[in-house]
Amino acid sequence: MTALDNDKTDAAAAAGLSWIAALLQYRRDGDTFVAPQVSTGPEHRLFGGLVAAQALGAAGATVEPDKLPQSLHAYFVRGGRYGVDVEMHVERTRDGRSFDTRRVTAVQQGTAILEMIASFHRPEAGTDWHPPRTPGIAFADAVPKSPDLESVEHFEIRTHPDDDSPFAVPPFWIRTVEHIEDDPLVRACALTYMSDFGPVPSARPPGAPAVPGAGMAASLDHSVWFHRPFVPHHWHRYEVNGVNNSDARGLAIGSLYDTSGALVASTTQEALWRF
Repeated sequence: MTALDNDKTDAAAAAGLSWIAALLQYRRDGDTFVAPQVSTGPEHRLFGGLVAAQALGAAGATVEPDKLPQSLHAYFVRGGRYGVDVEMHVERTRDGRSFDTRRVTAVQQGTAILEMIASFHRPEAGTDWHPPRTPGIAFADAVPKSPDLESVEHFEIRTHPDDDSPFAVPPFWIRTVEHIEDDPLVRACALTYMSDFGPVPSARPPGAPAVPGAGMAASLDHSVWFHRPFVPHHWHRYEVNGVNNSDARGLAIGSLYDTSGALVASTTQEALWRF
């Protein structure tokens, strides 16, 4: 489990902020943002979804508010550590009429741990279509689970009854426990955070043990495309499928659907699996 440091926890509570909005309350100097820390046990490596969410939030703080997150592409360069400040250095790559592009480098103690390119788009009218998909698991057939995930106390997760792994193996249903502010950037950051829950186990090669400490599994890169409005405290179905294993790397492709079957976001991730 993780928690914001005490000062940020108190300030967030006083301001009535959700946990994800509190994680976006940076110390800012121009286009350099120092992210709020969370605390956890010393054995844990900084959760990639957390760093990616905070990087997206920093990028979004430099664009016009009517331009919403369109996509992000992140590389996890090195493992980060809890208890050490993470600086988000934002580069304003392009400001256009419809799209803004930002590059974010997340740095700990002078060393880059994440590189991200994020794009923001002013909404416009156009075709609204995606192919229907039969659910991999119906909500009525899913059962509650508390997997060994970072900040899992912020989420409710329902998986297949046969999922006895320490993870949450997709397809699964997920929502935040508490209401998240009606702010597209904050909600996109919440989606980014939770989108990192399912891909690593989905990219697991056949025969790899699904137990902690039995090998090495780490996210290498992660992408998200934001298609439609996301309400984090509503149930969503996360479908993720492994599509390749080679050179100790596994590739997974994911789709996030709301209860009506609308495609809310698409994801891809490649993970390193050594065992």
